[in-house]
Amino acid sequence: MRIEEGWLTGIRRVPSPNQDARPASEVSAVVLHSISLPPGEFGGEHIEQLFTNTLDASAHPFFSSIAQLQVSAHLLIRRDGECVQFVPFDRRAWHAGRSCWIDQERVRRALNDFTVGIELEGDEVHAYRDAQYRTLASVTKALKLNYPDMNYARITSHARVAPLRKTDPGAAFDWAYFRQCLKALG
Repeated sequence: MRIEEGWLTGIRRVPSPNQDARPASEVSAVVLHSISLPPGEFGGEHIEQLFTNTLDASAHPFFSSIAQLQVSAHLLIRRDGECVQFVPFDRRAWHAGRSCWIDQERVRRALNDFTVGIELEGDEVHAYRDAQYRTLASVTKALKLNYPDMNYARITSHARVAPLRKTDPGAAFDWAYFRQCLKALG
């Protein structure tokens, strides 16, 4: 995978209106998330609709509580490993919300300002798929090659940066296997 002008090459793009300029040009960390819409169901276009403000609130009872949200992520990695990009990496996606992280002994808030948000299609219960881990590892390697402040130690979870609000990607995410996938890429 390669990054050109903030976009991964060779993947599908679905531009989200839910983005804006980063206050500084820093891209230095990754926040991993999980998402399934409706909850516990995989496949379909609902995630893309949520990130493009086109989710039909009447299509499922759960959707009425989220259809008005203006959220996005840089990437979605589907169950089969397909990667979809919504926001270029040099722009700020709206994924972390109220968040806080200890970054080299400095407390940082507003993580959207400097992080890449990656949504894994899944939830905290169902195991993620091998294809997702491999795609995530490839994306992470491309980010590391393109952004000098990025390194593998700067990958965290939504649960870690918003612990009182979020639990994703949850116990179903195998951090050890993800590290093996990264190591296999060199």
